[in-house]
Amino acid sequence: MMNLKLSVGAILLWLFVLNLGVAFGAGLYEHRILLPRWLDATGAHWNAEAARQDNVGLRFWAFVSTGPLTLLTLASFYFATQVTGPLRLWWLVAAGVALADRLLTFSYFIPTMIRLLDAPDSPASVASALRWSQVNHLRHTLVAVAWFASLQALSWLRLAQVRP
Repeated sequence: MMNLKLSVGAILLWLFVLNLGVAFGAGLYEHRILLPRWLDATGAHWNAEAARQDNVGLRFWAFVSTGPLTLLTLASFYFATQVTGPLRLWWLVAAGVALADRLLTFSYFIPTMIRLLDAPDSPASVASALRWSQVNHLRHTLVAVAWFASLQALSWLRLAQVRP
């Protein structure tokens, strides 16, 4: 019979993995599906009205990553220091990379998008949106690395639970 009793740390790691996976997939969706509605890079136009209509920052990201992922990242640092071995290493790597993503998000992505939501269709707006879009690839990479590292930590957690 499998022991279903999980510690708070194990539950937190599961939530961290799930949240990172959702954030990664949603980030790719936003970049591939929604961003082309906002930014016509071929014609060099910024459509702030379409970005305001989608309002993904308040309709989605606030509930998935702005609050929850940030809290899970910070809590992961605490719980990762309470374990040993490869689990600790992979969990700290995941939390560290996720923290880099969180810092980049709060210092660059959110302020830039807030400015762009009120920006007219101008060459300066297009340049800012293009830069935001290009730097977004770095954010996708950071979230993917954090997600894969957290999955690795989860596999070590499972291995530690199976051992006698």
